[in-house]
Amino acid sequence: MQAPTQPVFYYDLGEPECYLVAERVVSELEVVPEWEPVLAGGVGAGIGVPHREELAVRARELGLQPMRWPAGWPRDSRNAMLAATYAKRIGRVVAFSLAAFRQAFAGGRDLGDEHTVLIAAAACEMHPTAVLKGIGLRSVGEALDGAAVRAREAGASSLPAIQVGDAVFTGPDCIALADRALGAIR
Repeated sequence: MQAPTQPVFYYDLGEPECYLVAERVVSELEVVPEWEPVLAGGVGAGIGVPHREELAVRARELGLQPMRWPAGWPRDSRNAMLAATYAKRIGRVVAFSLAAFRQAFAGGRDLGDEHTVLIAAAACEMHPTAVLKGIGLRSVGEALDGAAVRAREAGASSLPAIQVGDAVFTGPDCIALADRALGAIR
């Protein structure tokens, strides 16, 4: 597989660490990355137990709204991730993903709830009927599964991850590491 020329940001909407990176990746990375929705389980990483206080402090330091956790977190984010994959097809993946992250981690809403997904979709002018149809398309499911394969083959073993050329950087420092790598090849 040939390494992409544009950085790739791999993320799962159910991962709070991905939310904190997503809020900064476009403004802090030297080159705007391609956003690639990937289920954490698809790269061998399950949704772990977050350090809620640490994440809340980091969100505050970043000037974000206070972290609010969905009741019963974690929930299954597959439908939200299918919606993100559909949004990618129609050119709205960044807007949809940020709206969904904010619903989950600033609004405390459950991404496993269809209404939460539709609220996020409405925030970026995606029609609810089209989103529901898109979630149900076999080709969208295959694209989401294929993204996990590509992320794994690139070397992503946890999320968030940013691929720059053949290198993959993961975790909370992935933006700084990816930006350094971009600077080295420019």
